[in-house]
Amino acid sequence: MRRTALLVTVAALAAGALAVPADAAPTTFVHPGVTVSRGQLDFVRGKVEAGAQPWKSALDQMLASKYADLNRTPKPRAVVECGSYSNPDHGCTDEREDAIAAYTDALAWYLTRDDRYARKAIQLMDAWSAVITDHTNSNAPLQTGWAGSTWPRAAEIIKYTYTGGWANSGRFATMLRTVYLPEIVNGSNSNGNWELSMMEAAVGISVFLEDKASYDKAVGKFRTRTAAYVYLESDGALPKTVPSQNLDTRDKIVNYWQGQSTFATGLTQETCRDLTHTGYGISAISHVAETSRIQGQDLYGTDVGERLRQALGFQSRYELGAVVPSWLCGGSLKPGLGPVTEVGYNALHHRLGMGMSNTQALTERNRPAGSNHLFVAWETLTHGDNPN
Repeated sequence: MRRTALLVTVAALAAGALAVPADAAPTTFVHPGVTVSRGQLDFVRGKVEAGAQPWKSALDQMLASKYADLNRTPKPRAVVECGSYSNPDHGCTDEREDAIAAYTDALAWYLTRDDRYARKAIQLMDAWSAVITDHTNSNAPLQTGWAGSTWPRAAEIIKYTYTGGWANSGRFATMLRTVYLPEIVNGSNSNGNWELSMMEAAVGISVFLEDKASYDKAVGKFRTRTAAYVYLESDGALPKTVPSQNLDTRDKIVNYWQGQSTFATGLTQETCRDLTHTGYGISAISHVAETSRIQGQDLYGTDVGERLRQALGFQSRYELGAVVPSWLCGGSLKPGLGPVTEVGYNALHHRLGMGMSNTQALTERNRPAGSNHLFVAWETLTHGDNPN
C-alpha cells in the first residue's frame, strides 16, 4: 500500500499536481472560479480583440444566439415542476434557458465591456432569486443540478468583475443556499449523469457561497460517482459501484450498465443508453475537474483525469462514425454526444500534453461549440486551446 501511494504521489507531482488532498476545499476560494477563471477570460478577450480564431467566430456565434438577446424577458416562477423528460414542464425550460442567458450575458460583458450585458445578467438572476422557492416532481434533483450548474458561473463573473454593482447578490446567494443546495448535495442513486450534474452544481454553488463543508461533501461524492461511471481495465472484471446502490451481483451491475456485459476502458455506465446522456456525465466530470483546478487543486492528476481522457476518446471514436463492434451495445450506438469535449480536451491535451487523437478530431470538427440548451454553453470560446 505504501509503495502504491508513493507511485501515485510521484505520478501526480509529475503531472503538475499540487501537494494537497484532491478532495479538500481550498483555504481561500478563487473568484471568478466556477468552470472559467479570470485568467482564461483575459486570454479569450485578447484573442477576440485581435480577431483570432476560433475565438472570434465563437464569440460571434454566442452574441448572435437567443441567449444574448438584450430584450429577453425573464420567466421566473415560485415552483418549478419537472417530471420525467421534463413532462410536465412547468418552468423547467424557462429556468434552464434564463440561467444560460445569464451566463451568456456575463461572458458577453467581460469580453466586450458592454455593461448592458452585465445589467441583463443581473436582471435575470434577480428575477429568479426574488421568486423561486422549490423544485418538484420526479426530475427535481436533475433540474436543480442543471440550472444550479449554470447560475454560479454567471454569478461569479458578475460579482467579481462588474464594477457597476449588484445590489441583490446576497439574495441570489440565499436562493442558491436554500432552494438549490439542499436538493442536490446529498446526491442521487439514479443514472450516473444525474449525480454527476448534481455534484457539478453543488461544487459551483459551494465556491460562490465559500462553503467548505459542502464543497468537500460534493467532491467526495463526485469522485465516488466518477469511478462508478467510467470503466478502466484496472478496476477489475466489473465496474466500480456506488455503495448505496447495492449493486452487489454481476447481474445487477450488467443491468445497471444498460445490459452491457463486456467492459472496456472508456466505456461509461450510459454508453449503451445513448451518447447524449453519456455526454451529460462527461461534461459534468470535466466541469468539476476544471473548477477544482481553478481552486488550486488537482483532480486531473488523479483517476478522475484518466477516466475523463478515456471516456472522451472512447465516445469520440464512435461519434466520429467508427463501426460499432458486436460486443458493444449489441453492435449499435445512438450518437449525439453534444458540445462537451472542449474543457476536458484542453486540460488533458493542451495543458498536460496527453495524446487524444479521436477527441481532437471531434473537437475540431465541431468548432465553435455552442450550447446543449441544458447546462453546456460556449466552451470553444472559454476553453478552446486556452493555456490558462
